[in-house]
Amino acid sequence: MHTLEQLRSGALAGTRRLDLSCGLSTLPPEVFDLADTLEVLNLSGNQLSCLPRDLPRLHRLKVIFCSDNPFVQLPEVLGECAALQVVGFKACQIEDVPGTALPPALRWLILTDNAITTLPKELGRRPALQKLMLAGNQLAELPSELAHAPQLELIRLAANQLAHIPGWLSELPSLAWLALAGNPLGWSRPATVVLPGVHWQQLRVDGLLGEGASGHIYKVHSHGSEEMGALKLFKGAVTSDGLPEHEQAACLAAGQHPALSTPRAELVGHPKGTRGLLFPLISRSYVNLAGPPSLDSCTRDVYPANLRIPLPKLQRLVHCIAHAVAHLHQQGVMHGDLYAHNILWNPASGQAVLSDFGAATALPMGQPAQSGTLQALEVRAFGVLLDELVSRAQPLVGDAVALKKLSALAGECLVATPAARPDMREVAQQLAEG
Repeated sequence: MHTLEQLRSGALAGTRRLDLSCGLSTLPPEVFDLADTLEVLNLSGNQLSCLPRDLPRLHRLKVIFCSDNPFVQLPEVLGECAALQVVGFKACQIEDVPGTALPPALRWLILTDNAITTLPKELGRRPALQKLMLAGNQLAELPSELAHAPQLELIRLAANQLAHIPGWLSELPSLAWLALAGNPLGWSRPATVVLPGVHWQQLRVDGLLGEGASGHIYKVHSHGSEEMGALKLFKGAVTSDGLPEHEQAACLAAGQHPALSTPRAELVGHPKGTRGLLFPLISRSYVNLAGPPSLDSCTRDVYPANLRIPLPKLQRLVHCIAHAVAHLHQQGVMHGDLYAHNILWNPASGQAVLSDFGAATALPMGQPAQSGTLQALEVRAFGVLLDELVSRAQPLVGDAVALKKLSALAGECLVATPAARPDMREVAQQLAEG
């Protein structure tokens, strides 16, 4: 984090990224001294309610974050910033989103956890739009113009007021990642499985294993035994994916599968009332397959630059994940975030586990057509994953035919018409046959 003193002294001259969180109520004029280099401006956690009219003087600005500020309207001046691609106003107090506030080059819009009831039709007229984060608002409908957003790949709509899903949504040719939980859709679901409870006082926390959008994960021991587990403590607030209770419901509906990280117990008795789930501890031999998307990659994970996977291990990896997703679909669950960064794999064996149900949606019972159209979106997500992994294969002599089959399967999953894609059972079967 930078300071006002650094900015005013000229110590930040030439910087491409500026992070200021120091109770600002107006944008310091010295920011404009960086106009020839500044590309990322992070003003989150201040007291801003408007932006200056001359903001377009920052002519190289590509990314702006203004989360946790008391804005009630998305500033219209953003629409005049020609180079601006990423706009983030999470957890403000925004009620109004003028069409004129959307920059022409918009790729990624983050309006999570606000009070928005309607979106402008201009949102469907931004041809570069790829990623739309709208969880935790009051949206009862979506602008029909979004049906003409050919590049739109990811939408988060959890915890809104949608009573139905427009037919065009599941027909978007590029859409692969969708979160819908927590809307009054009227979908019937089977009774939730009840997990056994584990009391907080029975556990000993041994350290932080990691952090996701919805919670922190700790390594824990059970008192009086050597049994270890991974405890996820939910943050209890709206995340980019949705609400913790919807993640928990999806985990329970998913059931058990060897390639899924699902809970074995529910936490009770936390001194602050924090909700939590206890998972089996995954071996340290398993590592994340990739990192999450960057500001530049937008919807694509960031893999280690030197990652090359021998074909037999790659086949085992994708076989594990395909069967896990097929199991989820059979259980009526759409994962919603089928990405390499949510996959833990063992580089020595190729075995893999799919985790993180934060964006998962429990699909309706008795509506196979509706469920099938939504599952077809996730088939595309698997196609993206498979295509990324094929490009990182390390084939040996004689592997060309098998690699060509994997590439062809990825192509089948990525076809623009969702109804023409195979379902995940068919995908898993093809992978099992080699």
